[in-house]
Amino acid sequence: MTTPPVCSPAELRTLFLFEHLAPEQLDWLCREGRVEQAPAGPVYAEGDAATCFYVLLDGTIVLSRRVGVDDIEVTRTSQRGVYAGAFQAYLGDRTPQLYTSSLRAVAPSRFFVLSAETFARLMREWFPMAVHLLEGLFLGVQVTQEAVGRRERLLALGSLSAGLTHELNNPATAALRATAALRERVAGMRHKLGALATGSYPVEGMEALITLQDKAVDQVAATKSVTLGPLEAADREDAVDDWLDERGITDGWQLGPAFVQAGLDTGWLGRVEAAVGAGKLEGALRWLHYTVETELLMNEIEDSSTRISALVGAAKQYSQLDRAPHRVIDVHELLDSTLLMLAGKIPSEVAVVRDYDLTLPHIPAYPGELNQVWTNLIDNALAAMAGAGTLTVRTARDHEQVLVEFGDTGPGVPDEIRERIFEPFFTTKPVGEGTGLGLDISWRIVVNKHHGDLRVESEPGNTRFRVLLPLGEPDQGGSDKP
Repeated sequence: MTTPPVCSPAELRTLFLFEHLAPEQLDWLCREGRVEQAPAGPVYAEGDAATCFYVLLDGTIVLSRRVGVDDIEVTRTSQRGVYAGAFQAYLGDRTPQLYTSSLRAVAPSRFFVLSAETFARLMREWFPMAVHLLEGLFLGVQVTQEAVGRRERLLALGSLSAGLTHELNNPATAALRATAALRERVAGMRHKLGALATGSYPVEGMEALITLQDKAVDQVAATKSVTLGPLEAADREDAVDDWLDERGITDGWQLGPAFVQAGLDTGWLGRVEAAVGAGKLEGALRWLHYTVETELLMNEIEDSSTRISALVGAAKQYSQLDRAPHRVIDVHELLDSTLLMLAGKIPSEVAVVRDYDLTLPHIPAYPGELNQVWTNLIDNALAAMAGAGTLTVRTARDHEQVLVEFGDTGPGVPDEIRERIFEPFFTTKPVGEGTGLGLDISWRIVVNKHHGDLRVESEPGNTRFRVLLPLGEPDQGGSDKP
């Protein structure tokens, strides 16, 4: 039968953690605690219930954190007296009592071990004032981060609301303007119809005119998605204007732009002339002009309404109204809604490139919180480029993860601050322009809530924030970053 290792008060006194304790305190530690011999291998795992407080007596240990699918080594040491495990046990149920890292013995090691309950009782009885100070520090920082985080989210929401109002105002104004113009054109069409009805148009000519009218409507629909360059449009208008002038059409230059916008050229005008004759040409063209303008105005109203609907849909998608907080999502829908919501903040000199892998599967996630991540990373990219450059949003599959990458052509993140950019309250922006919590919040959402990874790769002209999200169901719970 193996004899359990013996706890020695004299050995505990040699550790910096216990060197100033009284003899009776050291005796109490040995009575309440124990010495454990651990072979090389795992001691405890991140995310498990924190049941013990460990102090290294001798050996070598490694502390690691789980980031995405990788275990990242945080500390490797052989220093006697270093501690790990349930060192926040004195906070009780005010914080999740979980191991925030994994502990592994690199070589056979000895530990002095206290249960979490015993360590919490020790702290409260021996160091009551220190416990109050530590509680205030830990919980105060936590409350401050949450308060400032909420404030930052409100500021972002206010900025987005202002941008959304501006974006909605443009198509709404365009729709009102087009509606007023449409009312005038319809009134003019009624008058022109009366003039045609009382004229001496032959039945065959009227039938041909109605046929041309139907074809003009079809042509407007067919050319709706076709955009002419300024030079090409000007050349076509000149040709139509010349054709109308040759036939003595009064103020023919007023008719040309609408005909050209509808994709109607001199060949089509010639068919109108052949159908109604030269004597009735001007009246027929003005009737058809009303028809074309009416269709173009209805297209404008439709486009404006579609734009408004798209903006409202994007706002709903962004805020995740009427949606479950956790569900299976398409990252491209989230990205597109965020880009649409931020369109008013993206300068015209910034080109947005979407490089999507549309074969990516849908993934389980918290979409409202991922939209906040996208917003923070896009805001950072725009600030880095100072109003001009290229914003690239790329998606791809990276082994068993989905990669969402935000690239910018700004000056890059200097090496000396690259390790600090995810720290809370760290910012390079001028006072009043940033809280320093955007990247910290993003890191916590991606890593803690989704068990993914957020990292940065940067050089002048090419900075990329890489978000990695697991394809499978994210684990619950969370922890602080190292």
